[in-house]
Amino acid sequence: MPTPIAPRIILVQNACADLQALARAHSTSQSLVLRARIILRAGDPDRPTNLKISRELGCSNLTAGKWRRRYQELGFAGLQDASRPGRPRTIASPTRV
Repeated sequence: MPTPIAPRIILVQNACADLQALARAHSTSQSLVLRARIILRAGDPDRPTNLKISRELGCSNLTAGKWRRRYQELGFAGLQDASRPGRPRTIASPTRV
């Protein structure tokens, strides 16, 4: 069975700067930082595979592929968490203990 080819990520200067700022910000959640690092690495000129990215960043191959595809399809907005199914929260996040 052939290995599927990962989509090529081409980052323009503005997108690269935005992703770097997101990855360096102290207020950014760690999950979003990992996603930004995956996309930054995928956009490098040496065109690394998902397996190489996952080994370098300490995540699974499937995780690297998922965020690479979502960024390809949706752009910067694709890195945000999707809405989750189920009942909405009854207590707001800042007041939860």
